[in-house]
Amino acid sequence: MKENGNSISADKSGQFDHDIAVRMIGKIIGFLRNVMTETLAKRIVSIVLIVVGIPHDRVTELTGLCDRSVRELRKKTKDGKADEGLFHDGGGGCKGKLKDVEKLIIEKIETNNYHTQQEIADMAYDVWD
Repeated sequence: MKENGNSISADKSGQFDHDIAVRMIGKIIGFLRNVMTETLAKRIVSIVLIVVGIPHDRVTELTGLCDRSVRELRKKTKDGKADEGLFHDGGGGCKGKLKDVEKLIIEKIETNNYHTQQEIADMAYDVWD
């Protein structure tokens, strides 16, 4: 591969130099991160690479997405559901610690006899902990 001023050209076999490809993909993802999350930027670039026929292991190497994510994107792209793979942001994770805490605190305030704000603060801390 040759760098001619601002343009990059492939060698006679049509292959791009690995280092230049990694650097260019990194710059594209970096640019996209200005307007979206890093994961979404990597997914967009991955889908483009998948559509042009780059093998999934090479897509993983170039974008930094894990093998499983790239395989899933490839499957959804093949099924015509790339937009689902692109914008779906996982699941899982832990439940939020503060889920329903407000409701519990209000119930306790209504059912108990608190005389000071400190008593309410102590009770709220106990509910949260």
